[in-house]
Amino acid sequence: MRSVLGLAVGLSLSGIAVRPAAAQSTIFNIPTTDTVAPQHGYFEFDYLSQAPAPEAGQFQIFAPRGVAGVTPQMEVGVNVFTTHIGDGGGNIGLFSPNAKYKFFADDDKGLAAAAGIIGYIAVNNRDVNDSFGQIYANFSKKAKSGSRVTGGLWSSLSYAGGNTGGVLLGYEQPIAGSKVSFVADWFSGKNFWGYLTPGISVTLPRNGLLNIGYSIGNNSYNDDPGNDTHNKALFVYYGITFP
Repeated sequence: MRSVLGLAVGLSLSGIAVRPAAAQSTIFNIPTTDTVAPQHGYFEFDYLSQAPAPEAGQFQIFAPRGVAGVTPQMEVGVNVFTTHIGDGGGNIGLFSPNAKYKFFADDDKGLAAAAGIIGYIAVNNRDVNDSFGQIYANFSKKAKSGSRVTGGLWSSLSYAGGNTGGVLLGYEQPIAGSKVSFVADWFSGKNFWGYLTPGISVTLPRNGLLNIGYSIGNNSYNDDPGNDTHNKALFVYYGITFP
């Protein structure tokens, strides 16, 4: 069940962050250094489907998310995750408040740095599902070509009876003018957050954004004694910035 929850929350753990010009929000899973502008908001809906499906108990994840800009450097948001497990497995709910602060930015050099925190609060099945959190700090460099590299560190809070930690990495590269980009991100570790997700990001009219990718658990390789070959999912999300 932990791998299912890892996809339900780990794939969207960054809390939502959007550039003022409707650019990339989260890449897929990792937090970017962007924040929502004051008096602006962002709404996103994520859908994930386990693929390839196991013989029984395939999961689907439905995740509305929202965030609001508080200051030019700070945003706050809420994520709500519902994981439906097939063949009578029921539903798992998680409530995730989050906040991010961009403590450094130099637009002329394409540099930025941010830090944030997100909680994961079990809505149901609290006897088997823990509540925990994560803190992170990241740094990004954007080139004149439009590509951007992001790196950082993360640590869990009260996860599985103790703390874990690791690195996060992301890459964004425009491939068709300014409308389509290749994007990829990765959390280290064979744990709740440990996934690699490559895909594409498409900028849509009216400040919209569509991302399509494939999330692969770091533990999903056959030569790993603790592998789970079904810890993978198709990941699609649509987001919109307003007003």
